[in-house]
Formats: sequence, C-alpha cells, structure tokens
Amino acid sequence: MRHSKTLHLLAAGFLLAASFLPTQAREAASTIADLKALEARVQNVAEKTMPATVALLSDRTGSSGSGVIVSEQGLILTAAHVIQGADKVLVVFPNGKQVQGEVLGANFSKDIGMVRIIDEGNYTFAEMGESDHLKAGDWVVALGHSAGFKAERTPPVRFGRVISEGPGNFLTTDCTLIGGDSGGPLFDLDGRVVAIHSSIGKSLENNNHAGVDGFRKDWQRLIDGDVWGELSMNPFANPEMPVIGIGMGMIRGINGVIVESVVLGSPAAAAGVRQHDIITSVNGSPIRDGGELLQILAKHQAGETIQLGVMRNRTPIEMAVVLKRRNELFSQP
Repeated sequence: MRHSKTLHLLAAGFLLAASFLPTQAREAASTIADLKALEARVQNVAEKTMPATVALLSDRTGSSGSGVIVSEQGLILTAAHVIQGADKVLVVFPNGKQVQGEVLGANFSKDIGMVRIIDEGNYTFAEMGESDHLKAGDWVVALGHSAGFKAERTPPVRFGRVISEGPGNFLTTDCTLIGGDSGGPLFDLDGRVVAIHSSIGKSLENNNHAGVDGFRKDWQRLIDGDVWGELSMNPFANPEMPVIGIGMGMIRGINGVIVESVVLGSPAAAAGVRQHDIITSVNGSPIRDGGELLQILAKHQAGETIQLGVMRNRTPIEMAVVLKRRNELFSQP
C-alpha cells in the first residue's frame, strides 16, 4: 500500500520520542520490543481504517475537510465547521473514488456533524469506540486528508498521545495536524474511532478533538438533520456548557472557590448557595480554584445533580445542585 513507506519511518520517530514519553503513559514503551510492538499496532490501525477515511469537498462553500465512515450504509462523522453552509458534499475516498453525500445535522457547540452518502452501497467503515474513558497518556492514531485530497498519496498517519481530557466532549492530543485534517478521525490502538479533529493549535502539536461520545448523546438529532449550538474557540463559553450560576472569586492562601455573587433563578440559588460561601468540593473531590470547578462541571450534563461541598462561616455544608445549560440560564429575562 502507498502508506507503508511512511509507516516504516514511524520506528525512527518512536525511538526519538522515547526519551520524551510522559510517566503517565498508560501502555509502556520503554524497550525496543515495546516500540516494535507499538509500531505494529499503529500500522494495523492505519491499514484497517484507511479505506474509511474520506475527504469532504463543498462546491457551494469552497471548503474542504475530512470525515470517517462509521456504518456500512455510508454514515460519516465529521466536524460541524467542515460542513457549515453546505447541503451536499463530494465524498472522496483514498483511492480516488468519488460519491455524493448529503449533509445531515450539526451541533456547533460540540463541533460535531454528520453526512450520509447518497449512492447506495456497502461501504467499508470504522467501528466507533468511546471517548469518555480516555486518559492523559493514552496512545492514539490520527488520520485525515492533510491540505486536502491528494491523488499521489493516501491520508498521512500521525501518532501521539492524549494530553488532556475536556472541557466537555473535547480532548487534546499532541498528534500533528494541519489544514484539511479537520473532521478527520482519531483512533485508539484497536482501530476504533474515539474522536473527530476539531481545531488545530498554533504549534500543530496541541490539537482539540471532539469526542465520539458527544455524537452518541446527540445521535438522533444529528440523523434528523437538526442544526444547533454556537461554535466558540472557548469551549467553556459554549451555550450547552453546564453551569451552577455563580460569580467566582479567589483569595490567596484559600483552597476553594469564593462565591462573589449568585445569579437569580440559578441552580446555585435554588440549592441555597449564598454570597461569601466557599465551594470546596464537587461530588467529594476537592476543588482548589475556579478553573478546576469549570473542568469538573464540563464533564457533566445539564439536568444532572451534583453534590457541592460548601464552607459557610467555618461550617461545612453539603448541597445538591441540579445543573442548567448556560443558554438556559442566561437567556432568562
């Protein structure tokens, strides 16, 4: 296959990277044998998933990106911004075959979207995995039509690790990506789709991906062609971000989140949170500052109930808070 030469070069990359591997890597690669085994798994993932990694081109908008087929009937997962403004796209396979696809739904808050191949057929597809269980240090493989479809080569194979989880359905990896990769698939070492490439960092090696579990939660709306949400470079500002409705403060030397204000009609107000309370934990996990609180909230969904640990006048209190979406709370008159 045309990508086999590229994969042989991965061995050198593995050896070069060995001294930089994080201590939290969940599958050890500390010996030559480990590295060879890892290379073999990456090559297997590439060979298995390459036929399902497609380029998406829109004549209407002039945009191009990538996607991955996840059903035999030709259902494609991609990024919402790749198909924005388009109703149909040209689907191009790595071997140059072209078919037409219709754009289905998109949730711009999660940067996830769907396309369905119009031409009937039995298409090679990649199995969907899970994203919520990914941890920092997990090995992943990225594919995509970098810089657009090129007939002279197959989609490049990039290998890396999960750097961080969240906020929300997003995760970050150090897989090198460039323009054209957006909407392409991120795989685990079993060749299952775990995320879709969303935004590319300035360094090209610190990139955001939309987790596949975010697709599952919105699956029927996407199939039905619903389009909703707002695309934001700051995931914490997304309309669907779960919130409790407080203004946060910080005092040097105090662990926790100082409640500077409580929004009228908010989940915090309903639970009895007061100004000057200090939020010290969520579901029993200690909170050091507002950043940690946001990270934890982003892992939940609106409508879920969380337990806040609050310190009031040096007295610990437990409060049950039912989360709301940001747009639900702040769209109120």
